[in-house]
Amino acid sequence: MGLKPDHWIRKMAREYRMIEPFVEGQVRNGVISYGVSSYGYDIRVADEYKIFTNVFSAVVDPKNFDPRSMVDIKGDVCVIPPNSFALARTVEYFRIPRRVLTVCLGKSTYARCGIIVNVTPFEPEWEGFVTLEISNTTPLPARIYSNEGIAQVLFFEADEECEISYADKKGKYQKQTSIALPKL
Repeated sequence: MGLKPDHWIRKMAREYRMIEPFVEGQVRNGVISYGVSSYGYDIRVADEYKIFTNVFSAVVDPKNFDPRSMVDIKGDVCVIPPNSFALARTVEYFRIPRRVLTVCLGKSTYARCGIIVNVTPFEPEWEGFVTLEISNTTPLPARIYSNEGIAQVLFFEADEECEISYADKKGKYQKQTSIALPKL
């Protein structure tokens, strides 16, 4: 299994619609960068967010998630309260080939501000908009910029296909079209 370079990412995006919309180069002027990088693709955060709130005194339970524990925000900027958390989704829709596994890592520009994007894989044959988990680890409000870079996806291609892909096992987050809340 090897890390894949920019020309491989461009080819897979064109031939297999692996990333849509796809940005051929890296956009950097006046924004947090996004698009193709040397060995990955910098994804953008869309303008829809779900921020944790204690307004309804809900308990966060991954086996019985109460959507009242979150408030919906839509806009060019999202401010995450101190020591809080938000869910968002990518601008890009992904179709991961059967021989490919990705790892999504937060961008250092945000990490240097105490804003952490959860490390997560996209499994072989997973498809959909990525639900992003964004933590504000600081004691201050943190600003997230919609339609700008938020994380980088690294692509690894295996020497052979896996026996059971995410699609084969009918993964619970397959083909998500919006921010997906926890499912059991």
